[in-house]
Amino acid sequence: MVTNPQPLLSVVVPVYGVEEQLHQCLDSLFDGLNEANAADMEVVAVNDASPDRCGELLQAYAAQRPAVRTLTLSRNVGLGLARNAGLDVVTGQHVWFVDSDDWLPTGSVTAVLGRLRADRPDVLLFDHLRVHHNGRGEMDASSHLLRGVDGCVRLDERPELLRVQHTAWNKVVSRTFLTGLGIRFYPGWYEDIPFSHPLLIAAERIAVLDRICYHYRQGRPGAITATSSERHFDAFEQYDRLFDWLLSARPQETRLHADLFERMISHLLVVVGNNHRMPAKLRRSFFHRVSAYYRRYRPTDGYPRPGGIGGLKHRLIASNSYLAYKALRNAHRLVTRRPPARERVPVTGPIAESAERQPHLMAAQR
Repeated sequence: MVTNPQPLLSVVVPVYGVEEQLHQCLDSLFDGLNEANAADMEVVAVNDASPDRCGELLQAYAAQRPAVRTLTLSRNVGLGLARNAGLDVVTGQHVWFVDSDDWLPTGSVTAVLGRLRADRPDVLLFDHLRVHHNGRGEMDASSHLLRGVDGCVRLDERPELLRVQHTAWNKVVSRTFLTGLGIRFYPGWYEDIPFSHPLLIAAERIAVLDRICYHYRQGRPGAITATSSERHFDAFEQYDRLFDWLLSARPQETRLHADLFERMISHLLVVVGNNHRMPAKLRRSFFHRVSAYYRRYRPTDGYPRPGGIGGLKHRLIASNSYLAYKALRNAHRLVTRRPPARERVPVTGPIAESAERQPHLMAAQR
């Protein structure tokens, strides 16, 4: 196969501690590609000083796939800086950051290439599926926001797109646009926060592919959202970076400030209330830090506070009422009624069958 000297799409895959999932991820990038489409894609796998056999597996894989290049870092730098390292060496017109413990459904790259050729967007958004250890797929709560978008739009035409999951992997970005914007990944956890939102705010051409193009593995040991750690406090510095960018690049955008403020508080409430992320001994101090950020960034003209329990939690954050929040949280933990389920989609075929035979291979992620 002859690759294009400037392919339409570059896929950056940071790799660390995923030897059991790595082949599934890499194979999925080529699943369903014909020769012409395969020639229009390159893959840069960044070995972030992985302590397992990932380096050896990458070398063997690249020897069989001319479209795959490997980049080996001398020390572990973390997900964000590993993505930057890959971004520095790619040659494609657009870039897609794919996490190495996730994988793509068959035909995803073909569908993405088709939309890139048709629309030439600054940012292409697409849907994803959360996949649990038993193979069960679950639609994201924001998936419905991706429906009914034709051609290319700006964020002021479809402001609800700002509420789509703020990750790097559900977006394909024009490399020229990204370079001109000067946005990079920062070190630390929650590195997607100051990256994803500015892309949508600054883009002149946002396209939406209403198709599941990504399988997001849930609960894998070692994943950030499955790790109880004080490093979840990194989120505050990432939000500082986001608002620093917003207030310097879009100082008059009061609606954006209000929308991002609501997203920040709602997100931090998810973190503080999650037993898999927040150590019990740190929950009080995290809550008080959220309250301080409420006062620091609250828009002077108010913001769209959610209703129901979510709105009540916002009010408790506003008043820094940890004891009331703790009582509310404990009361909800005692309720046995199952909350309304998101749409659940079964994942069928070899992936689901493999999960049934070897559950540890699907041991869910972030």
